[in-house]
Amino acid sequence: MNRPPRSIDVPGASHKAPIPAAARVANVLCTSAVSGKDPAGGALPEEAAAQARNAFANLRAVLDAGGAALADVVKLSVTVNDESVREAVNEQWLACFPDPRDRPARHITVQALQHGMQLQLEALAVIGG
Repeated sequence: MNRPPRSIDVPGASHKAPIPAAARVANVLCTSAVSGKDPAGGALPEEAAAQARNAFANLRAVLDAGGAALADVVKLSVTVNDESVREAVNEQWLACFPDPRDRPARHITVQALQHGMQLQLEALAVIGG
């Protein structure tokens, strides 16, 4: 019997739109776009490095709320508004996944983002996989 998706919301990492931060079905968790806003106050820092730090912290919080961890991530999709943001993403990427033999797949797309966002993360995790 298939179970319906379980919506996951995290205070400080939720969306203004009526969509969850993530959904989990069985041992698969998919996040919605995770932004770099400050989870404490909801402000979006101007600097790409601060947004990247917040985005990866928010990603960890969403994964945790869904019963997953960074080690369960099999694919990370990153959207940046400019190639220059790649450096800030790479710094956090290497902090989260320091072992080059144990990293998820990753893809970066450059496209316009709304409301001062410089990056967004979307993760696919297989829990216990």
